Amino acid sequence: MADNTKLLALLQRPLEPTFYPKDDGKTVVDLPENYLTDRYKPIGQSLQTRFSSEADTRIAVRATTLPDIRFAEELPRRGDFSLFIPKHRKIAGDLIKLFLDQPDVDTLMSVSSYARDRLNPVLYQYAMAVAIQHRPDTKNLNIPSFFDLFPDSFVDPTVIPKLREEGAVVNNQRDRITIDIAMNYTASDREDERLAYFREDIGVNLHHWHWHLVYPGEGPNNVVNKDRRGELFYYMHQQLIARYNVDRFCNRLSRVRPLTSLREPLPEGYFPKIVRSLTNRGFPARPQNTILRDLNRIEDDVVLSITDIELWGSRIAESIDGGYVVAPGGNRIPLDEQTGIDVLGNIIEPSALSVNSQYYGNYHGHMHNLISFSHDPENRFLEGYGVVGEFQTAMRDPAFYRLHAQVDNMFHRYKRTLQPYNANQIGYAGVQIQSFGVQLNRANAPANVLLTYWQRSQIDLGTGLDFGPQGNVFASFTHLQHAPFTYRFAVNNTTGAARRGTCRIFIAPKTDERNTPLTMDEQRLLMIELDKFRVNLTPGVNNIVRRSEQSSVTIPYERTFRPMALSNINLPETEQFRFCNCGWPHHLLLPKGTAEGMKFDLFLMISNFADDTVNQEFNEDINCNDSHSFCGIRDQLYPDKRHMGYPFDRRIPTATRTLSDFTRPNSNMTNIEVQIRFTNTVIART
Repeated sequence: MADNTKLLALLQRPLEPTFYPKDDGKTVVDLPENYLTDRYKPIGQSLQTRFSSEADTRIAVRATTLPDIRFAEELPRRGDFSLFIPKHRKIAGDLIKLFLDQPDVDTLMSVSSYARDRLNPVLYQYAMAVAIQHRPDTKNLNIPSFFDLFPDSFVDPTVIPKLREEGAVVNNQRDRITIDIAMNYTASDREDERLAYFREDIGVNLHHWHWHLVYPGEGPNNVVNKDRRGELFYYMHQQLIARYNVDRFCNRLSRVRPLTSLREPLPEGYFPKIVRSLTNRGFPARPQNTILRDLNRIEDDVVLSITDIELWGSRIAESIDGGYVVAPGGNRIPLDEQTGIDVLGNIIEPSALSVNSQYYGNYHGHMHNLISFSHDPENRFLEGYGVVGEFQTAMRDPAFYRLHAQVDNMFHRYKRTLQPYNANQIGYAGVQIQSFGVQLNRANAPANVLLTYWQRSQIDLGTGLDFGPQGNVFASFTHLQHAPFTYRFAVNNTTGAARRGTCRIFIAPKTDERNTPLTMDEQRLLMIELDKFRVNLTPGVNNIVRRSEQSSVTIPYERTFRPMALSNINLPETEQFRFCNCGWPHHLLLPKGTAEGMKFDLFLMISNFADDTVNQEFNEDINCNDSHSFCGIRDQLYPDKRHMGYPFDRRIPTATRTLSDFTRPNSNMTNIEVQIRFTNTVIART
């Protein structure tokens, strides 16, 4: 066992004591006696004897100076932990620093073993995961996903007792049956918001959690201050809202309405039906037409008024319109064309990188809190926050999309202050796209027709059932999926010399939910990035083929849902099995479409690599670089000098009325019409 892999024993079944057998009983962590909590110290000797007899692997924890973790013990061990609550975020940042400051893996093992049984498990797992990803001696360790640790945050709670029963009664794992998770279990067909398949998708919610794990808002500077972090916050969420709106069109629903007023009743209700194993309490519901109120939750250190959020919003808007932000002391920092979006992203979120958190406040974070505590704003009934209060559950709630549509509008307000791209910024002289098409990967498939359907997949929930059965227990869930497809295009390089380019592929609907044609400005805000990759163009015609599964936006199903255990650490370190699950789930690469076939514009552009490059080479086939569009590249610059969303992140000249008007003057871009047909059938994953 490699030295750092022993840390994996601390990242399994988070509610079980550290001395409890791990890895299906094969591994035991031997703790110094003074590391045991007060509950277990009197019976420490018998516990060590009881649990170590049949273990294949024993990990001896070296005694070291006990860390001072009183700052983190302020959070109840079986209480809530939310990164939207400033007090919690500060504690998490300090705990990350504690783990990062340990001089070597052995000391980290000792310190974190002592902390594990004394701290809030979600806080502990979050801080450990961030620290492991950023320490040079552990950053390549395959750590489990949040889904492996806390499956109760993602699945219908009615399946948990069934899984425990199956695991307890049926000892032979091969004889255990799969328990099905029903679709749309949180609302009936009478509910207008018919997008539970999107909002409650396990992969989507894991993506949101993991993005914030890679880009934490608080902690040591080297952890928080990543290249273009603020811009990534903008772009990842902008694409999320674009995707949600397009799928609303597919379901004959209008675009989500931004949360422009915090003083009007919130018509969208949400009843999550999720029971958290940590507290054994369900997430509170929010009835329809809830009125948002000032928060006076002193115990959570969340005391704020609606007026506070409105003031922060108006200050941000004034700064956007004025072209600068105000730093402490009154100094002005220009919101220039190059770095303005990054500065703005760090202010709006906000992260520790905000140039003036005192003045601009906590606009996005406290809007989350305002909604998540709306059912009990004064903590009168001792109710915790709703699902919008946690990264891993926030996307389930329709209110999340209204909140982020409003945040998105703040960013668009800034983008509208910039001049449209000129011909030199979007052209590539001597590069001509001669043909472009897409086709399913099957014989005789019609050209430019894509297909979506339902797929039933299995997931192993065994690693997350604390004090539950050993081994595998499976549940099945149904999610949207698309048939694999391939892009093919021919590019003529007429320059007479080798050239490099960046291929950019987007898709956008042609009409809204009423089948009304979209204007060019409406369509550009709904452009969904499907792929971005580099190409080498030899003189003459180049025939380029690109498969859908190579997308720079997504990660494959296997990386999202593969359970991790110590017994798996010796599997080949192929890309399929690396812990790199920051990325949009591949099964939701395409919008749903409609049964009759919904029309979309598929856009292709090849930009000049000389203007794109950040002077670093990277291989998208290694080191988790395949999902760099939303997640960047670890320890490197974002691999594209252009602004995220280019060329659609800025307003288009008013004379350009259609996408064809936009592409026609530029030989390095083109668009074609495609159809996405949805088949309402369920196909099992093979």
